[in-house]
Amino acid sequence: MNPLLRLKTLGQSLWLDNIHRNLLESGELGRMIREDGICGITSNPTIFEQAIGGGPDYDHALQALTGHNPGQSPQELFYALAVEDIRAAADILLPVYESSGHRDGMVSLEVSPDLAHDTEGTVAEARALHRRVDRPNLMIKVPATPEGLPAIERLIAAGINVNVTLLFSVERYRAVAEAYIGGLEARRAGGHKLDRVASVASFFISRVDGQVDALLEQKAAAASSEPARAAILALRGKAAIANAKMAYQVYREVFASERFRRLAHAGAHVQRLLWGSTGTKNPDYSDVLYVEELIGPETVNTVPPATYLAYRDHGSPRGTLTQGVAEARAALEGVAGLGIDLSAITRALEADGVKKFAQSFHNLLDVIAHKVAGMSPARASGGTRRG
Repeated sequence: MNPLLRLKTLGQSLWLDNIHRNLLESGELGRMIREDGICGITSNPTIFEQAIGGGPDYDHALQALTGHNPGQSPQELFYALAVEDIRAAADILLPVYESSGHRDGMVSLEVSPDLAHDTEGTVAEARALHRRVDRPNLMIKVPATPEGLPAIERLIAAGINVNVTLLFSVERYRAVAEAYIGGLEARRAGGHKLDRVASVASFFISRVDGQVDALLEQKAAAASSEPARAAILALRGKAAIANAKMAYQVYREVFASERFRRLAHAGAHVQRLLWGSTGTKNPDYSDVLYVEELIGPETVNTVPPATYLAYRDHGSPRGTLTQGVAEARAALEGVAGLGIDLSAITRALEADGVKKFAQSFHNLLDVIAHKVAGMSPARASGGTRRG
C-alpha cells in the first residue's frame, strides 16, 4: 500500500503545506486526495509569497482585479487572490470534510502577521476573513503568542475553526489547549452547538533541532574528551522529536480530563496536534525523519511538497509517537544538563517565526505592487500602498 495512505490507518491525517493556483486548476489536488490520502491544506505568508511571486500564474487574475478597481492596495489585492484560492481548495476538499465528520478537509488561511501581538485586531480580521471566504471547512490561522491566546478562545466561542500556529514549547501548547477548551465552554454556555467547531494546534518541529543542534556542536567542540564529545553529539536530531512527544503527553492528559469529557458528551471534538515544519533541513538526517518519528492517533502532519514526495517513495509507517517516551525525556534532560535552555530557544523561535512571516508578507506585497506597476503606467502610482 502507498505509505501515505497507511498513515490514515495509524490514526494520522496528512495535510499538504502548500497552495498555488496551478495545483487547484490542474486537478493535481484532486489526484492527491484520491490517490495519496491528502485531506487538508495549510498556507502561510511564505507559501503565498512563493506562489504569487514565483511566476505568472496570478498575473491574469491581478490584471482583472486592478481593471475592475484600480485603486486597490497590494494588501487588498493579496486577500482577493488568497480568498479565491482558499475557496477553490475548500470546495475541492468539501467531500473529505463531510465524510470525516468535519474534522479533515480543512483549508487554512492566516491572519496578517502584523497582528501577532494584537488580540482585538486578530479577532476582527479573523471574523472578516471567515465571512469573506464563507466556507464551512475554512480554518483561520492564529499565532500562539500571548496575545493570540485570548483571540483563540473568543474565535472558538464564536464557532470559527482555528489553526493555532507557531507553537514551539510544551508549556505554550498547554495554554493553547486550555484556550480551546475555554472557547468551547463559552460557546456551550451561550447555547450553541459544538460539533461543527474544529481546531488544530500546529507544533513546529525541525526549527527546534536547527537551534539545539548548533549549540550541541559548540558544546562538543569544547568537550574535554572524545567520549564526552561523542555523548554530546549523540543528542543531535533528538530534541525536536522529544519535545513533540512531550506535547503529545500533554494532549493525552488534557483531552482525557473530566473537564473536556463534559464537552465531548455535548459533541465537541478534540483539538488535534498538527506537526508543522516537518521538512528535514539537515542533509545528514533522513528526509522523512519528522514524519516517521511522529506517527500516532489523533494527529495531523502537514508536509511540504518535497517531504510528501519522499514519503510516498520510501516511507515506512508505524506507530512511533507513543513509543520511546522515557528516552525522549532523557534526551531533553541531557540537553538541559549541558546548559542548553530549551525554553529560551522556543521563545526566540516564536519571535523569529512572527518576524519571518511578517517579512514574507511584506515581500509579497512588494511583489504584487511591482507586478501591478508593470501592467500599465496608470496603475503604478497607487501600486505601492499597503492597506
